[in-house]
Amino acid sequence: MELQVGVKAIAHNKEGKYLLLHRSTKKYKNITGLWDIVGGRINSGVGLRENLAREIREEIGLELTGEPRLIGAQDIFPRGGGRHVVRLTYIVELDGDPKLDKEENDDYRWVTAEELKSWPDLDMYLKEILGKYILR
Repeated sequence: MELQVGVKAIAHNKEGKYLLLHRSTKKYKNITGLWDIVGGRINSGVGLRENLAREIREEIGLELTGEPRLIGAQDIFPRGGGRHVVRLTYIVELDGDPKLDKEENDDYRWVTAEELKSWPDLDMYLKEILGKYILR
C-alpha cells in the first residue's frame, strides 16, 4: 500500500470569513464534494510548513505569513485501495483575494461560519474537520 501525506489549510481572513475553493470539473471529473480548501500532497524531504506555503502559493497566489496551527489529522483510504493518505489540516490567516490556478479550482468564496454549516457540495473530509473543530 502506498502512503501519501497531504496538507490542507482552512484559511480565514481578518473579517472572520473562511475561504472555499470550487474544484475544476475538468480536472476532477465524477467526484462529489466540489467545494474544498487549499492544499495537496507534500513533497518528501520538505517541511510541512514549506509544503503548505507552496500549496497556498501555487493554488491561490497568496503568501503564508503567519504560523499555521494544526487542528486535525485524518486517514483517507480512497476507493480502489492501494493508497493510504494522511491529511493534516491547519488553520491559517490570509490577506488578499485569491488568484486561482484555474486547472485546480475555477471559483472561490469567502463565507461566514454560519454559511459553512449549510454550504452545498462540500468535500466529505472537510465536513468532518469543520464539524469537529470549527462549527461546534
